[in-house]
This record gives sequence, structure tokens and C-alpha cells, in this order.
Amino acid sequence: MPFWLWLAVLAVILGMLALDLFAHRRAHVIGVREAAAWSAVWVAIGVGFGAWVWWAHGAEFGQQYYAGYLIEKSLAVDNVFVWAIIFTYFAVPREYQHRVLFYGVLGALVLRGLFIAGGAALIANFGWVLYLFAAFLLWTGYRMLRQRDEHIDPARSRALRLFRRYVPMTDAYHGQRFLVRRAGVLVATPLLAVLVLVEVTDVIFAVDSIPAIFAVTDEPFLVFTANAFAILGLRAMYFLLADLVHRFVYLKTGLALVLIWVGVKMVLKVDLFYIPTTVSLAVIAAIIGTSVWLSLRATRGQGRRAVEAPAAPPFRRASEEELAEVEPFLRRRGNRTPASGS
Repeated sequence: MPFWLWLAVLAVILGMLALDLFAHRRAHVIGVREAAAWSAVWVAIGVGFGAWVWWAHGAEFGQQYYAGYLIEKSLAVDNVFVWAIIFTYFAVPREYQHRVLFYGVLGALVLRGLFIAGGAALIANFGWVLYLFAAFLLWTGYRMLRQRDEHIDPARSRALRLFRRYVPMTDAYHGQRFLVRRAGVLVATPLLAVLVLVEVTDVIFAVDSIPAIFAVTDEPFLVFTANAFAILGLRAMYFLLADLVHRFVYLKTGLALVLIWVGVKMVLKVDLFYIPTTVSLAVIAAIIGTSVWLSLRATRGQGRRAVEAPAAPPFRRASEEELAEVEPFLRRRGNRTPASGS
């Protein structure tokens, strides 16, 4: 793909992020209707970009993009459920969750771009690395099948323990701030700790999803854009699906089967047999569609329900007195920024 096309796509992504930040510049609780509207917008953009790829570069590239987009979007649902557990355990106020996810997705775009560049370089110079990717996908799919009923335990997070050990931190949320000054000392708020944990979980998920997309396309441009347009809609997807975690009982099984399928496809395409992209796309769509249908059928009649919160969350909201005692991370020249600002 020409360099100008990469620049154009990056400009579109940055413009979309700026639009999203402007639309959510004031902290507020995002309801189901707003989340559904934004989800429709992000899906329409992702699908529309695939239609342009199909029109401009042919059916094969278009199908490869859609296969990668579907893989990433499906794996992202599991990521959404992990976020729901993290936010609930740490009692993150709902009106501040979008801010965490915005910067989390921004960091995910940068990190995944680096992973994709590294993966593409490895494949270009060492073809045998595809066998390692395939073996990893098969092992990950098998492990996911074995552990399909297990969930992340934020209380045992090593990343959080390391963060609290080396970074001075308050035990209370100070609005949307990640950093504050208390008695002249710069300290982190729990919101920054939660952001770090969200980034760490995305890195873990990227280790699974990026090799999976390389199984359906060798074109780095398609790998990156499929990732980017899929994860740009994760914030809206979270607010839409966070209270429906309990209904997707067979989704993890479906995701495991998808990883196993693309692992087998990667092994075969190295030296033996190339499975057409049309077949791969159909199989992936059938597995995900069936797992979602079976899940909703098995949990018919169950409504929205938040993830169960711990009896004593580790963090709390700061009181008005505590808010008045701290200063923002960035001081305004000539006067102090009011403590109640964001």
C-alpha cells in the first residue's frame, strides 16, 4: 500500500478520536441508547472501510479485511467483559469510565501498531515464525476451552501491585484526574492505576488477536486497519454490553474455536494447502454467530445485570474536603486551578 494511504488512514483515525473526545468532553454516565448509537456509527465506519477496500483493491483483499475485522471484533467482546470486571471491582464511577477507555484505546492503537510492525518484519525475514504463531494460537484456543468458566481476578493483579509499590498514589478518585499534587507532591489517583491495568489486559489480548489476523492476511495495512477500526468502537461496545456479561455463556467457547481454526489454517497455508479467504470468513462468522445465538437462547428472559461488586472496594470517591486540598497536575500560570475541575 502507498505511503500516502497510510497517512490518510491515520488522519481519519485521529479525526475520529478527536470527534469522540469532543463529544464526551464532559463527564457523564453513558446510557444504553447513546452507546447503541455510537456503536452503530463505529461499526458502519469499519464496515464501510472494508467496502472501500473491496472496491479499490479487489474481492480477495476485501474478504481478508472483513475476516480480520470479524476476528478482532469478536475477541474484543471478551476484552469488554474483562473491563466490566475491572471497573466494578475498583468501583470506578460510571461517569469517569469513558475517560479511562479513551486513553486505553489510544494506547492500544499505538502498542498494536508496534506489534503489527514487529510481526510483519518477523514473517518477512523468518518464514518459519508462522509455525510458532500457529502453535501459539492452537495452544491459546485449547487453554481458553479449558478455562472458559474462569475470569480475571483484579485483586491478584501483579501489574497493580507493582504500580502501587513504585508509584505514590491516593486511595480515592479525584474526579477525572489521573495525577494531582498533594502538599506539593505529585501523586497518582486510582484512575491512573485502572488505566494501567486496562492497558496491560489489552496487551494480553493483542498477543492472541494479532497472530490470529496474520492467519487470514499477510498485508500489514489490512492487519492494522482491521485492528484499528475494530477497537475504535470498543468504548461504545463496553457501555452497550457491560451489563449483559452473564448472557454470553458460550462466547468464550466460540472464541476458542476461532483461534483453533485460524491456527490450523496458518499451519496448512505455510507449505500444504491454502484455505480460500471466503471459506475462512464463512467459518469464522458461523462459529461466532452460533455461539452468540446459543448463548442468548440459553439465557432467554434474563435482563441487564451489572457485574457483582465486592463488599469493600479498594478505592473510593474523594470527599469535598479532600478535593479542596489537592492541586491539578498542571498548574495554571498566575493562579491555581479550582480543585473541582477535571
